[in-house]
Amino acid sequence: MTNDQHSFLTVCERAARAGGAVLQRHVGRFAVREKGPKDLVTDADLASQRAIRSILSAAFPTHQFVGEEADLDEPMPRSEQEPVDFRWIVDPLDGTLNYIRRMPSYCVSVALEQAGALQVATVYDPLLDECFTAARGQGAFLNGQPVRASRCVSLDEALVAVSFSTNVPRTSIEIRRFTEVLCAGQSVRRTGSAALNLCYVGSGRLDAYFASSVHVWDVAAGVLIAREAGAVVTSIAGGAFDLRRPNLLTAATRGLHAELLGALKQAE
Repeated sequence: MTNDQHSFLTVCERAARAGGAVLQRHVGRFAVREKGPKDLVTDADLASQRAIRSILSAAFPTHQFVGEEADLDEPMPRSEQEPVDFRWIVDPLDGTLNYIRRMPSYCVSVALEQAGALQVATVYDPLLDECFTAARGQGAFLNGQPVRASRCVSLDEALVAVSFSTNVPRTSIEIRRFTEVLCAGQSVRRTGSAALNLCYVGSGRLDAYFASSVHVWDVAAGVLIAREAGAVVTSIAGGAFDLRRPNLLTAATRGLHAELLGALKQAE
């Protein structure tokens, strides 16, 4: 690992853990409001993002920042499209509804992008105290121990996760894809956290995951962790994954990826 990578990852993990600590301090003591229909945000999301941003901006004042939660006191740009040399991509609380209901499967997600390439990433689950980390070209880790994707090659033996849009219509392609995979795979899960789904593929807990209605802050850190753990990550159509259009399909092996891609195309 280069000195820069080590510095970036150290701060990345520190920021994610700080955000997680804020979330745990706010459990049961937050207000909830709607950003949109069925789309909730809490005081904890905002407090976590402020804590993360404070650490990142203190360590790297010239780097830019994109976070899920709008903050009137936050002057850094939030654009998903703006090209910059270094950009921190942050979801201060992925799995907000789980957090509100005091269910497991929520986390903090922090990643650094340099000129379009993901460099370091941390996904921290404060409830389980599980910290997934990765640096480009250096492998993926859970609490400091290496992790690898499973060796699953067959969809009928695969445990697959899926994410839906907040207000998915009954006639949506997302529902048809879900139905195809539900029938073809061993089983399907909807955990409520895109970041953890990607980490679980990287650590062998899940064999695959797909989503077409996610944002860059939902998946940036998890994509690097899954890739560094040996998983295949593409767009949901099978092409190159693009941070600016972050629909995705990830699978533990190329054989499983090919089968899953076929099932998704069958839905079309």
